[in-house]
Amino acid sequence: MAEEKKAKNEGEIEVPEKGKEVIKLIKEMTLVDLHGTVKAIEKEFGVSAAPQIVAQALAPGASQGGAQAEEKSVFNIELTSPGEKKIDVIKVIRDVTQKGLKEAKDLVDASASGPQLVKENVKKEEAEEIKKKFEAAGAKVELK
Repeated sequence: MAEEKKAKNEGEIEVPEKGKEVIKLIKEMTLVDLHGTVKAIEKEFGVSAAPQIVAQALAPGASQGGAQAEEKSVFNIELTSPGEKKIDVIKVIRDVTQKGLKEAKDLVDASASGPQLVKENVKKEEAEEIKKKFEAAGAKVELK
């Protein structure tokens, strides 16, 4: 009883009994089984376990005295569609991000269900070059 109160005070989440059973099952699964389960959950509920970046919109009039906003000089690069040549797109991702083959492939596969962040905080000139590389490989990217 005292342990439950301590857990609540420390900001821990109270897990219901069914949730505890699910966690126990997950702990007993192999990585291959867990991967398949995650993919099935994504498909069943139309969600993605991949991290998503949420852009915050600047409120109207929030800039200095309502003056025009400065031209953006730093961009995030999002892969919106891998196109037909997935292997070429994987090569570009590996070149641009220095990720391993599996991470690059997973990113390309995940982009089929929604935009995926490839690289953050890239200067305008570099972002344009990277965009050209992706387009040459047949992929669609957005600079945000």
